[in-house]
Amino acid sequence: MTGGGPIDVHVTALRSALRGPGRLKRDLLAEARDGLLDAAEAYECDGLPRAEAERRAVEDFGPVADIAPGFQRELAVGQGRRTALLLFLSVPPTAFLWNLMWMISPEPSSLTTPKPAWFGLLARVVDYSQLLTGLTGAVVLLALGRGLRRLRRPALVTRSLGLFVCLGMPMTVAMCMALGLTRGMSDIFADWPGTALGAGSLALWLWQLYSATRCLRFAGAVTRADPAHSRSYA
Repeated sequence: MTGGGPIDVHVTALRSALRGPGRLKRDLLAEARDGLLDAAEAYECDGLPRAEAERRAVEDFGPVADIAPGFQRELAVGQGRRTALLLFLSVPPTAFLWNLMWMISPEPSSLTTPKPAWFGLLARVVDYSQLLTGLTGAVVLLALGRGLRRLRRPALVTRSLGLFVCLGMPMTVAMCMALGLTRGMSDIFADWPGTALGAGSLALWLWQLYSATRCLRFAGAVTRADPAHSRSYA
């Protein structure tokens, strides 16, 4: 988009107004530009000069302030799908691998004394919370996929998912650390499988948190793009 014609100027302005996943944003802008070029070519076939044909195509397409909210909603939904897929594919396998690691790793002899009364309860809470996170990812993925046409406020689903992860993940990590310290994490990390699992879990946690913050950012941009209609259509 290096040209200076009305179409290039309009698409560049639209790009500056949008916030979203890079690849999806490029695809949407390319689609918009292709549509504008097709419209301009149709006007040229009717005898208009190129510059006037592009100007007419841009007028038909609409000003950035009017069209940006629709594009921004689609970008927010795209980020919601990405985050939901990440949760669905990463949380349940990670929980399974940790449970397997705890079962096959011998407990240090220094920690064979009875554990605190809260240990078993907290372990179950962690298991259920991880199951809930995986199921939430699956439900949101379906809602923002096949169920998208039935949603009046899809960006709100993306925002809610971001909040769910940003608020719930620190609690889950804290509970896992409490269980690990009571159980003896140094014994788990003594061998390379435990070290690899720990490093992989940390990387996934950071990735999930990063993806969730992007959900909040891009869904919030829907309101900023169209504050007058955000309550009805976000």
